[in-house]
Amino acid sequence: MVKHQPLQVYERQLCLSCITGIYGCRWKRYQRSHEDTTKWELLWSLILLFTFCLLLVWFYFWWEAHNDYNEFNWVLYSRSGEWSDGTVPILATTAAGFTYIAFLMILALCHVAAGQQLNLHWLHKIGVVGALFTTVGGVISVSQTWGEEWDIVPISLQATGPFLQIGALVAVTALSWIVAGQVARAEKTRFQVLLLLLYLSVLLGLYMVPLSITSPCIMDPTDLKGRPDVIGHQGAPMLAPENTLLSFQRAVQMNVTGFESDVALSLDGVPFLMRDRTLQRTTDVQKVFPERRLDDASLFNWTELQSLNAGQWFLKDDPFWTVHSFSARERRLVANQTVCSLEQLLKLASLRNHTVVFRLRRPPLEHPCHYSWINDTLEVVRQASAPQGLVMWTPDEDRALVRQVAPALVQTSLEKHSPQRLHQQGISRLLLRYNQASTQDVREFSRSNLSVTLYTVNEPWLFSVLWCSGVSEVSSEAPHILKKVLAPVWLMKPDEYCLIWVSADLISFAVVIGIFVFQKFRSSGMRSYNPEQIMLSAAVRRSSREVNIMKEKLIFSVGACLVSPSCVCDAHRLLFIPPSLHSPPAGDSSFLRPVAPLHCHFPSPTCPSPLHLFIHPPNHPSIHPSFHPSLLPRPTTPSRSARHWRPCIRDVTV
Repeated sequence: MVKHQPLQVYERQLCLSCITGIYGCRWKRYQRSHEDTTKWELLWSLILLFTFCLLLVWFYFWWEAHNDYNEFNWVLYSRSGEWSDGTVPILATTAAGFTYIAFLMILALCHVAAGQQLNLHWLHKIGVVGALFTTVGGVISVSQTWGEEWDIVPISLQATGPFLQIGALVAVTALSWIVAGQVARAEKTRFQVLLLLLYLSVLLGLYMVPLSITSPCIMDPTDLKGRPDVIGHQGAPMLAPENTLLSFQRAVQMNVTGFESDVALSLDGVPFLMRDRTLQRTTDVQKVFPERRLDDASLFNWTELQSLNAGQWFLKDDPFWTVHSFSARERRLVANQTVCSLEQLLKLASLRNHTVVFRLRRPPLEHPCHYSWINDTLEVVRQASAPQGLVMWTPDEDRALVRQVAPALVQTSLEKHSPQRLHQQGISRLLLRYNQASTQDVREFSRSNLSVTLYTVNEPWLFSVLWCSGVSEVSSEAPHILKKVLAPVWLMKPDEYCLIWVSADLISFAVVIGIFVFQKFRSSGMRSYNPEQIMLSAAVRRSSREVNIMKEKLIFSVGACLVSPSCVCDAHRLLFIPPSLHSPPAGDSSFLRPVAPLHCHFPSPTCPSPLHLFIHPPNHPSIHPSFHPSLLPRPTTPSRSARHWRPCIRDVTV
């Protein structure tokens, strides 16, 4: 009986083809390799890993810096003189770069898990280098122009640290599957030990990270102080043009308890509200006084200032992306705003019994009020209808004189000093940026009867952290957002957090141990195969990965048999027979007569035995009884080491 049994035909591995194709443009099976990754490619893998980590930090920085996007745009404006939302291109490029590098990292991990050789395509190498240098350039630029913003990272970790630790623990625990597989399959003990030590060090470090996490939100809820008061920084600049009367009225609607602003002196001595040195950004001075658009705002008299429109720029530039939500009536109100004076602000504060804190900017040297700016402003405050106890006085110049003339004013400092020095200067309040006072500083000032107001707080998570820290008042550009925060975003007892920490570590440790044991047991079964068993085991229809590796070595390894181009006749079939089975029956000289006997020596240490190649007629009646046909892989495309294989090599005759 003659039976034609097909050689093993590889199943289509679309997933693996996509992984190796996208990562290294190795779409064909013969292009892939299970050999060790070269040192050069290992270097590129390290560069990819470093770029991913750097982009992860960069992405996290800009995610948390959302609280200060307006401040960043103002910094850019003060340097360039042109207003634009500089965060949009940065966020777009950061998101695109992080997504791209993260995708390559996932593909690299898939290569390692599948036992494939890493070979990053040159186009991806250019992309990785471009992402790396772009990110490094961005980090340097931000450090030079906006260096204080890096403080947002440790502050934000007070809110996100416990959750990031658990997320990182889950990720590293999941990586144990790949690490355990590599350790189980590795042939070098040194590599196994180094890989295990590295992985266990990272895992142990993550287990111990909570010891270094200090968050004010991990506290007993009974120790939580009352909700901090919110004052409107330049009113409600997300809902109306900054430093206009409409902006402060909108802030009143958002339940603020006070106002914060910047004050300058006009040419005729009238204090007015203006943040910028010039009027170019927030008024239509370029239209009304085009030749004076770059002049200092203090060099305009009050009549000229009143003739300028201070609202149309807001509708045009839409600095906070909120104009689309305005009604037609609100747009008309915004479009008709003018420059607001300090007297108007004090009057509004008096009606609402709100506090007022302002920074006073000294006019330029050629200004007629350059030397009398303190007295001129103080006179306006004294004549205003607002009680002096509602006004926080911040200028350090002539502070002793101010205390004598207006003793009821709340002396406020813009600089952090020791409580003893502040008391000596008669200061009872501090106005600081949120990164200038730690939780310990806030509590120390509170014990010394010094109130602290921190600016600019726009995000609920930052408001929650400062709330748990004991801050009594914050200044915000988004009072409409903080109005909805009636409790800290999260609050946890120390015992609860300790329980979560220990439970997560124990679960992670158990999962890691289970994965390592499973991978060890799984790999022990693979090691029992040898080349002859692989060839003679016709029952193995769906081989393991290492079995397929052996079969590929038999066909594709350098030094394998190269069949002559004359072997293309369909009447003959190719047959691999190990030397141990080449024992023809006595007297049967017709048994498997070799047409062209070849000895194929395989350089692989796992397959040292030579294999004999025979060509025989398909209907030959005599086959050694111990021979069993093997499922040999059939190359569909010639490789460099087997370019003479022909499609006729497709079955074995029994």
